[in-house]
Amino acid sequence: MRIRLVTDSFPPRAGGSGWSTFELARGLAARGHPVDIVHVVEAPRAGVARREYEGLAVTEYHVTAPRLPFARNRAKNERLYPRLGAWLAEGLVRDGVDIVHGQHVMSGPASVLAAETASAIRATTGGPANAARCASVVTVRDYWPVCYWSDLIVDPASPSLCPACTPANMRRCVRPHAGAAWPLTLPLVPYMRRNLARKQALLARAHALVAVSTAMGRDLAARAAGLDAERLAVVPNAVDVAALRREALAGPRPMDRPYVVFAGKLEANKGVQFLLGAVRDAPLPGPLVAVGDGTWRSRLEDEARRLAVPLQVTGWRSRGEVLAWIAHATILVFPSYGPESLSRVLVEASALGVAMAVMDTGGTRDIVVHEESGLVAATPEALARDVARLCADDGLRRRLGAGARRRAEMVFDTSVVMPRIEAVYERARERAGAGR
Repeated sequence: MRIRLVTDSFPPRAGGSGWSTFELARGLAARGHPVDIVHVVEAPRAGVARREYEGLAVTEYHVTAPRLPFARNRAKNERLYPRLGAWLAEGLVRDGVDIVHGQHVMSGPASVLAAETASAIRATTGGPANAARCASVVTVRDYWPVCYWSDLIVDPASPSLCPACTPANMRRCVRPHAGAAWPLTLPLVPYMRRNLARKQALLARAHALVAVSTAMGRDLAARAAGLDAERLAVVPNAVDVAALRREALAGPRPMDRPYVVFAGKLEANKGVQFLLGAVRDAPLPGPLVAVGDGTWRSRLEDEARRLAVPLQVTGWRSRGEVLAWIAHATILVFPSYGPESLSRVLVEASALGVAMAVMDTGGTRDIVVHEESGLVAATPEALARDVARLCADDGLRRRLGAGARRRAEMVFDTSVVMPRIEAVYERARERAGAGR
């Protein structure tokens, strides 16, 4: 199969979704599929650029967007989808692509439109090869189809997540985003509802959908209108376990003494408001190292000084450096608040055999099995007890680390995930060929 991956993020400067797309591309290429990438990039000027990364051909599609929040969203959604879809369709027809696989909020809906347009063009140009339909697949890695803000957080101060995108809840969720100006945003709630409806309608037209975790699949089926459950498959993000270990252990230890690590954005949806409480009473072997950055950094550093918690914030680091910090840590702490669809940090920590204390959010239980490959807590207080247990018990750390490594090899390694993705592609091609 000739496959084109269309993504909002791709290395070398990428978050978890970009690295997951890279692992997918590398895994498919290793199995003999011609694969290339279209990376949708926000830039000062519209245009197209070409580059290569790790032997993969990457075409950058540059888009512009204003800074004004709602105008920005419209530029990256409603205005972008038909433009990008038409441009993609030309390439799908020209290059004889069988599968176009959108990876995120900008690339997914546009990929559906592109496959429909390309198939219509092929049907009118005649000949068996040209008549073959192009199939669309969309991977859903977070809550963009069912939440305008993609995180289900209706109020950062609330212990519970948003139950549904009703007009009343939308009037609540704009407040923390708009600040004191929130009353001025209320007339935009109807636009927010239309935006979600448009995304869901396009998603429902995909020939196949991939949810990256059981929780993500369940929430999509329950919250997104019009989705056909038969088109929805739960397939996790892949990781090349052996390659990841080589990269993580290629250099020296990042610190010459033991430490506890947190890796990720310093934001409320990552649970950083619970981080210091989780470690302050534990017998820490050394400092808490936060590998990442975000709007909560100064608050975290101020609170650490007040609580006398030894904290080091590294800021953003390269992928290799992040992996090294995780690989050499005594334990990893993961106090998430938002519904993690499938945390790449936890998948990679598992592959590296690191003992973990985690919060039970979203798809985390697909990765971490309590008392087998980590400790899973339902509350911040339980997380603090788990951190203390792990810090105090070397045997427990070794056992859970070994269990995490085994689970990564059995569930998330590319050798296991790629055949499942290929099966999704085959079903998508069957539906496309049948005009469904």
